[in-house]
Amino acid sequence: MTASTIQPNVMTLDVRELGVTEVNRRLRDLPAGASALIVEPRGAHNLGVGMTVPLAITVEGNSGYYLGGLCDGPDFTVRGSVGWGAAENLMSGTVRILGNASESAAASAHGGLVIVEGDASSRAGISLKGGTLVVAGDVGHMSAFMAQAGTILVGGDAGDSLGDSLYEAVVYVAGKVKSLGSDARQVAMDADDISIVQDLCARSGMTHIDAGNITKVASARELYTFDALKNQRY
Repeated sequence: MTASTIQPNVMTLDVRELGVTEVNRRLRDLPAGASALIVEPRGAHNLGVGMTVPLAITVEGNSGYYLGGLCDGPDFTVRGSVGWGAAENLMSGTVRILGNASESAAASAHGGLVIVEGDASSRAGISLKGGTLVVAGDVGHMSAFMAQAGTILVGGDAGDSLGDSLYEAVVYVAGKVKSLGSDARQVAMDADDISIVQDLCARSGMTHIDAGNITKVASARELYTFDALKNQRY
């Protein structure tokens, strides 16, 4: 089967028939501003990886690992859940997941916006480098681990060791924080923080989040000058 069109100007790509490599090749051949519908993903890995032009890509179903990874420009909507590493190393664009996300959602994202309308598992936003992650539900343990820059908004609860080894990223949590990781601390919200949360809620459509009742977590900056040999002990 060749790529066909079920709506004007929307290319439909069947993963079951074409395979992931061919689907990605055809996506890369699309001109800026084009739209594509990926059907029958059936949990396939690496869909939509490495796209570098503005595209509107809809994935109809569940996807596997690294959905939308290494991208710079496209806007993804996933009508299902995704495996680990969704939007890994995202540079720009949007990845909206209507279901849940497995481990390491938005890992090392340098830019762009990642939205998970369900829950995200452990290490959400790990090593974030400037991107933005919004999770409507809960996030698992070690989320924001070594997050260097960027913003994370959690509409539900956060698991153990939130923000472990946090650098200059900021985490906002609407629910409960089970525990903070090393060098993470709770700090007071100010008017700028409330404005940031309100803006993220508006951009992501998270109307259930109360910007006036948020826990802000940032770095205590005590590891910036960490000396493993000081007093010959850790």
